[in-house]
Amino acid sequence: MNRHSRPSLGSLIYFLGAILLGLYFTFAAVQGDYGVFKRAEVTAEGKKLQQDLDAINAQVARMENLTHRLSDTYLDLDLLDERARDVLGMIRADEIVIR
Repeated sequence: MNRHSRPSLGSLIYFLGAILLGLYFTFAAVQGDYGVFKRAEVTAEGKKLQQDLDAINAQVARMENLTHRLSDTYLDLDLLDERARDVLGMIRADEIVIR
């Protein structure tokens, strides 16, 4: 008596559903809204934004230094002379301008 037992159709559907569900969750974990690729994108964007913030903070510190140096309490005459020459195009009477 040689009898071949075939798995029932219900168990095949169950295992196929489990495999498909596992594949879906694997795909969602890699490429979904909260997946590995999205995390890498967010991390890279965060690093770029941090670099932009550092550059802006450096600019702000430079501008605060220049503002302090031109304030009434601390006047840097060399900086004032430089800014007057640059912005207003002023020169001293004993200078010659060559263009």
